[in-house]
Amino acid sequence: MQTETPGTQVKKVMFIGALGVVYGDIGTSPLYTMKVALGYYVQPGAEQVYGVLSLLFWLITLLVSLKYVTVVLRLDNKGEGGTLALMELAARGLRGKHRRILTVLGLIGASLFYGDSMITPAISVLSAIEGVGMVSPLLDPWVVPLAVVVLIVLFSLQSHGTGTMGKLFGPVMLCWFLLLGLLGLWRIIEQPQVLQAIDPRWAWHFIVHAPWQTFLVLGALVLALTGAEALYADMGHFGRPAIRRAWFSLVMPCLLLCYFGQGALLITDSSAIRNPFFHLAPAWGLIPLVIIATFATVIASQSVISGAYSVTRQAVQLGFWPRMVIQHTSSQEEGQIYLPKVNQLLFVAVLILVLSFGSSDRLAHAYGFAVTGTMLMTSLLAVSLLPRGSTGWKRAGWAVLLSVFLVLDVVLFSANALKLLDGGWLPLLVGASIFTMMWTWKQGRQQLHQTLNTAPQGLRDFMHDLQQYPPLRVPGTAVFMSVVPDVVPSALLHNLKHNKILHQQCLFLTVQSEGVPFVAQNERYQLELLAPDCWQAVAHWGFKQEPNVPALLEQISREHPELNLDPMQTSYYLSRQTVVITGRGKWRSRLFMFMARNAARSTRFFKIPPNRVVEMGMQVEL
Repeated sequence: MQTETPGTQVKKVMFIGALGVVYGDIGTSPLYTMKVALGYYVQPGAEQVYGVLSLLFWLITLLVSLKYVTVVLRLDNKGEGGTLALMELAARGLRGKHRRILTVLGLIGASLFYGDSMITPAISVLSAIEGVGMVSPLLDPWVVPLAVVVLIVLFSLQSHGTGTMGKLFGPVMLCWFLLLGLLGLWRIIEQPQVLQAIDPRWAWHFIVHAPWQTFLVLGALVLALTGAEALYADMGHFGRPAIRRAWFSLVMPCLLLCYFGQGALLITDSSAIRNPFFHLAPAWGLIPLVIIATFATVIASQSVISGAYSVTRQAVQLGFWPRMVIQHTSSQEEGQIYLPKVNQLLFVAVLILVLSFGSSDRLAHAYGFAVTGTMLMTSLLAVSLLPRGSTGWKRAGWAVLLSVFLVLDVVLFSANALKLLDGGWLPLLVGASIFTMMWTWKQGRQQLHQTLNTAPQGLRDFMHDLQQYPPLRVPGTAVFMSVVPDVVPSALLHNLKHNKILHQQCLFLTVQSEGVPFVAQNERYQLELLAPDCWQAVAHWGFKQEPNVPALLEQISREHPELNLDPMQTSYYLSRQTVVITGRGKWRSRLFMFMARNAARSTRFFKIPPNRVVEMGMQVEL
């Protein structure tokens, strides 16, 4: 009897894991896509069904299979994906206007992702629980209350981590996709002529004879593409091969079978347009289908909530967001994190959406705008990145392929822009607000660094001069945290002015985040001697890593024993800047000040023991 090799076991684990996390969002799209896309017709005929199915088939083929699974997954930032990772990869080595443009594109995509993170839990849970109305119309008034209960449970469990739940995600989604495929296959066998919709001529015929209607339908068919960004964003967790294998071997076939099965059903019974997905099941299987659909939507919601945590952590590390409290919920998996503030804000936003919109149909109008906006930003960033280093026919090939993607993304984005007044304004408002805060924080920090960097004397010269007129030296080591290297920290100046002492050894430490997801341990820091018993260290962390200053000092102490960094003899000196607004009407300065006041304390963010910290306050005018 043959036993599985460790490599085979790992592949299976990654395959199941990708099903549970990566494909949760796109896997629940059959719940509402066909209902919304064909909802423009009171009783859709066979030609309308064939045309919509053909458009749907080729959109999934071109934008998911070709664009994301085949092309975009190649654009990894040292194994990591996502809008911010792609932004840093595209902007690497660039300066000035070009870097600024790419940064803006990346931030727009990341900001719109938050709109997606709000809408996905609301529309997914609502669409699943709306199936109870198929059991009895008397249950319709209970849809919203039941959705609220499910969401309360979902967000309450976030603080316990996704480790235990994650083990169930993969098997549940495997059953879900197999169920989608079997239900669709059953209806296709009854009406096999529906498969002719694969012919692109049906899509072309639909476009030519009803161009305006096609434009509206495209805005609805975007719902079938939601979650495509997750394929790229979660690449670092499961790797490119596992995501590709899961898509081509299971997810794509089962999704298409389900969509074509709904089309086959509508050909014979156009009244099923009320909820074609739940009409796929026989009467006896309706309640079990509602239950498993609810589980699947919870998993889909968990995926985007976890994605919001990851994007926020990347934004904090890259300097686009204030420091936040980040809790690890697993001792083995670094990616399992929990951000209390993000969880609270998302819960309130999702609850407001459910109570205000009340149904998945109404919420669908707000959904597509965020999705297509993020997809368009990804294509624009890919355009700036892929042609680099290619020449001749290869460069021309990339240009043609990317042009096709851009045209499709622009068309889909334009189609959803028509929904602005019907709900599309919501993700636009959310995205614009978050973008404004991200850009304000980044520019405010840069201005703050420039203000601190205007010292007339460098740190090395200052310490050399200090040797000529030394203050009283006391035993131990002082670690001065500095935002900018080679600059005299204000905490040092305040300490000398008020306490008139200096520790026997001094270490000036600056923590910097790099544009890569991970920095190796042997590249963690650079250390240089400034003066006798005075050193400067510049530490580096990736945007998916969290700074840990005590662990860094332990590493420095091992590699440089001449520097005494015994925790019991080490004190930390931090400068706490208070922003002061000068002049009138500087609303962005006031916004920056508000964000700075609500940022997590440096001691908690850098994991510094609070009982060994001395904080020196200073005011900075902006």
